[in-house]
Amino acid sequence: MSSSPRFDRGHTDDLMAFLMAAPSPYHAVAAAAARLEKAGFRQVEETAAWDGTAGGKYVLRGGAIVAWYVPEGAGAHTPFRIVGAHTDSPNLRVKPLPDTGAYGWRQIAVEVYGGTLLNTWLDRDLGLAGRISLRDGTDRLVSVDRPLLRVPQLAVHLDRSANSDGLKLDRQKHMQPIWGLGDVEEGDLIRFVAEEAGVDAEDITGWDLMPHPVEPPSYLGRDRELVAGPRMDNLLSVHAATAALAAVAGQPDAELPYIPVMAAFDHEENGSQSDTGADGPMLGTVLERSVFARGGGYEDRARAFAGTVCLSSDTGHAIHPNYAERHDPTHHPVVNGGPILKVNVNMRYATDGSGRSVFAAACEKAGVPWQTFVSNNAMPCGTTIGPITAARHGIRTVDIGVAILSMHSARELCGADDPYLLANALVAFLAG
Repeated sequence: MSSSPRFDRGHTDDLMAFLMAAPSPYHAVAAAAARLEKAGFRQVEETAAWDGTAGGKYVLRGGAIVAWYVPEGAGAHTPFRIVGAHTDSPNLRVKPLPDTGAYGWRQIAVEVYGGTLLNTWLDRDLGLAGRISLRDGTDRLVSVDRPLLRVPQLAVHLDRSANSDGLKLDRQKHMQPIWGLGDVEEGDLIRFVAEEAGVDAEDITGWDLMPHPVEPPSYLGRDRELVAGPRMDNLLSVHAATAALAAVAGQPDAELPYIPVMAAFDHEENGSQSDTGADGPMLGTVLERSVFARGGGYEDRARAFAGTVCLSSDTGHAIHPNYAERHDPTHHPVVNGGPILKVNVNMRYATDGSGRSVFAAACEKAGVPWQTFVSNNAMPCGTTIGPITAARHGIRTVDIGVAILSMHSARELCGADDPYLLANALVAFLAG
């Protein structure tokens, strides 16, 4: 029997606000934490001793967040229900020596992060966001959310083959943004960032900064049935997981047979191998400490993990009307068709038949339609944090998500209904 949906189009409106508030992974976890705080969650420090009291808690580390809700009466061996996602998106990242330029143009030296579609960053108004590390050991978020940078494309008059032979971009030479005129001055960018953040430039000893498009998300289409915006891969899932966890924490504890968890990692777009990535120890450490804080031991930990299920929620590919031949001929996920189950028998996705049944049950309970994605056999399949989570922690994992177009573009496209359909399915899954 399906339950009444908790979220509607208002959830999509809130997603658009979340995307604007999260121009970097560090801002994304801060925005998620603020929403959880309003729902009664409290932050716990990794360096402090943890207690086993009931309630909502979360841990922040860099661009990652793990949050969980312990119902009253939960045992040390109570299994977890986890929604996994990632906070990073393919983009450009500022280099350690950022000040560069030539011929009277002042530019910023950047690296290409992840598998971004380079051409989508051309001729686009860009701001600058991220975190700065100060001499006293603290970090501070900074966001310049106005047109500051631009990667100018070469005029067609100087590249007559751009339309006929395809645009060819050199990642080193052609992707350095301009941000002004004049001579290059060492330390200029960090002095500017310091002024924006209200600190002394001499106190900034490190930074993790990245350009971001300043154009806000918007509804699109004749009937406003689409949403265009940045960083949907994968802040759409981070936002849905945060909303779902907060909603589940607000229902009676007696109705929760599991401990619901939201885990949003950094560095998925370049392999997840970091202390804040899914291939690091963060999730396992948090889950184990939760078990031990409730008086459990190794046996309780093993029992809890054996009964745990994770939904790895990431975006997937909707059928593209201009490139239908690139898709599997019998699997055509459409936007606004509900979340997708992602399957690959070579374990690029972690889904199997047993996992499919868990996802199907959650969607049925929520009254949400769902679809299946499989890659064309003639093309390589992408991957997610799903197989990493399954292998690293021995947790049954299912890969799901929302079907979008323009994945890894600076501006992606999804259906306006799919974000809240996903969130409703996640509520049903986390609540068991």
